[in-house]
Amino acid sequence: METRTDQPRALALVGMAGAGKSLCAQHLDAKGYFTLRFGGVVIDALQRRGLTVNSENERIVREDLRSEHGMAAMAVISLPRLRDALRKHSHIIIDGLYSFSEYKYLREHLGVPLVLVAIVAPRHTRYARLEARTERPLTCAEAQQRDMLEIENLEKGGPIAIADYTLQNDGSPAALLGALDQLLDRLGFPD
Repeated sequence: METRTDQPRALALVGMAGAGKSLCAQHLDAKGYFTLRFGGVVIDALQRRGLTVNSENERIVREDLRSEHGMAAMAVISLPRLRDALRKHSHIIIDGLYSFSEYKYLREHLGVPLVLVAIVAPRHTRYARLEARTERPLTCAEAQQRDMLEIENLEKGGPIAIADYTLQNDGSPAALLGALDQLLDRLGFPD
């Protein structure tokens, strides 16, 4: 049993594409938590550049941002917003922390404990979800290519491997969200 605390904390959702991070983040946002999506940094950059939002342009912009700011780019760019949110909210959610460098950067610079929660699902399940989604769908081949690029180029495996908690998402959305709510209760995150 975890110790309940009112100490401010950040909870970061990590996992491969299609695992269920966005579902969890939307659930937490609806519960009133401040939620920042690291992928939003990429979308904002795409829009500033006047580029179409698609997986190839997202990959290019992600790599450009990391070339400019290092492997911790999303954390570096988002840190001011996260710190501002912590002045207003005791607990915040980070949706989609990608790289091990982002994790290390936030642990050093955020100023509050960082809890990593990995959302995991079998690869075939993730790929089916990605193919069926209405926003930014991916074919099985595109999903496999994205996995490989994110593991090889973006250090994505590290945060998943060292997550403080892991939620298995191979059942219904309600089951995943129920497990998430139970975890938040154990961690002492307010309702």
